[in-house]
Amino acid sequence: MDNQLSQNPGPIGVFDSGYGGLTILHGIRQLLPDYDYIYLGDNARAPYGSRSFDIVYEFTRQAVVKLFSMGCHLVIIGCNTASAKALRSIQQRDLPELDPSRRVLGVIRPTAEIIGNLTVSRHVGLLATEGTVRSQSYNMEIKKLWPDITVTGVACPLWVPIIENNEADSPGADYFVKKRIDHIMRLDPQIDALILGCTHYPILMPKIMKYVPNGVRIVPQSEYVADSLKDYLSRHPEMDKMCTKGATAQFYTTESADKFTENARIFLPEDIDVKHVELE
Repeated sequence: MDNQLSQNPGPIGVFDSGYGGLTILHGIRQLLPDYDYIYLGDNARAPYGSRSFDIVYEFTRQAVVKLFSMGCHLVIIGCNTASAKALRSIQQRDLPELDPSRRVLGVIRPTAEIIGNLTVSRHVGLLATEGTVRSQSYNMEIKKLWPDITVTGVACPLWVPIIENNEADSPGADYFVKKRIDHIMRLDPQIDALILGCTHYPILMPKIMKYVPNGVRIVPQSEYVADSLKDYLSRHPEMDKMCTKGATAQFYTTESADKFTENARIFLPEDIDVKHVELE
């Protein structure tokens, strides 16, 4: 890592395997509009949900290194699968070697921190990708902070393809959303809070609200990640100083820039300029 580069303030990086992290970026920019941001989507190799721990770690590490080289001192992994399978290794193994002053944060911890205030029954459901559910990362983080909470996870493998194929408003989406919600409520009828443990899932919010029983709270991540980042920057003024504030956002993808621009409209209420980038 270039020592000279590490002395200069830069944007906040947001990484996702695909498009879902755009919902995280949108939430952050609404709360913290003054900062500069770089969004990097590894769309050419998405989805990460069913990939092995080793592959997700390697891909995520490449993205973090790329964002560091683009001037970011703080990187948010806006992807649940990458947060579950790669974040701890990057924090413990790679940061000391790459640059101990830089930070990489995930999206699971902020949700785990808040969930105890959102459930009365202490029974929580998790709807996520197969990789996130199988990793047990939410269960472990929540147990550390709220030992009295029971977490039940159900994988929703078809939700991301439905969203990315722009079928979120279709009758087919109703069928698959209802099926998974019915399934998790059968597994634990006492659930009173449902974590949407994939950054794509807020796009299905109208359908989710339709089939969730009365009294069950939906917990999307973007506002909690944004609140957590704001708190983090206020507690770490040394990092805040390393984040530039020009109210800009740049977008990069490992896929075709045109394809990214078109699909990004599903997730962001604005037209964006996107550049292609290679990861290695």
